[in-house]
Amino acid sequence: MFVGKTGIFDHSMKSADQKARIYETFVEKESGKTTLDGEDLYVLKAKVYMLKNDGNKSLIDDIEAGIKKEVSVSCSMNESICSICGKDKRRGGCTHIGGKLYGKKLAFTVLGAPSDAYEFSFVAVPAQREAGVTKTFKSKGYDMDKVLNTIKSCAGEVTLTKEQADEVNDYIENLKSGAELGEVYKKELMSEVTAKLMLALPNVDGELLKSVTAVMTVKELMGFKSGLGSAMTPQLAPKKENKKNTDYSQFRI
Repeated sequence: MFVGKTGIFDHSMKSADQKARIYETFVEKESGKTTLDGEDLYVLKAKVYMLKNDGNKSLIDDIEAGIKKEVSVSCSMNESICSICGKDKRRGGCTHIGGKLYGKKLAFTVLGAPSDAYEFSFVAVPAQREAGVTKTFKSKGYDMDKVLNTIKSCAGEVTLTKEQADEVNDYIENLKSGAELGEVYKKELMSEVTAKLMLALPNVDGELLKSVTAVMTVKELMGFKSGLGSAMTPQLAPKKENKKNTDYSQFRI
């Protein structure tokens, strides 16, 4: 449910606060960690992309420095079940206090039956203390051209140290991640440009316009998006011309 959802600040509903978007999610088991009630700990993780531009530079710097780290999510759950009595707390009838032991059993609320996900936010103090940014994709800045040229120049087998192999693997993973992000961004651009073209050219078949944007490069799509955004005006119904009868024949004697 979180795929495609936006990243904002402090659960603000302002569109200006949108800074990132989720493009992939997965559940992962945390090795050696358990929940307070002794079960294996599983966490929901998301891959997120944002534009690397001047407007986001400060935020990216804060994330890489570990300053902007804590996050919180906004979602809707249909069940809030007490671990002691099994009653839905939202419907009343439960008096157990979360975090308190009743005999040897810990009281907590089991959230279930999710109905929707809305967004994730950077916050100062999250409700779930360990919720936050776990890693970022960052280029190490080494010269891979030299590495690749060295491999090409070798006539026989190539031996790499563990560190060199890790660097090459990281480089390949970064290329794959960048390609995934580029595809997601291009699809969004294609959809947006197609929608604008359909508004600007209402008499042209929509499928034809989709086929046109599908073969455009990202640079071409960005150019069309910029041009259509500045040139388009709302399509108003044509004004009816008030034809005046100027011969005044009805008044002639």
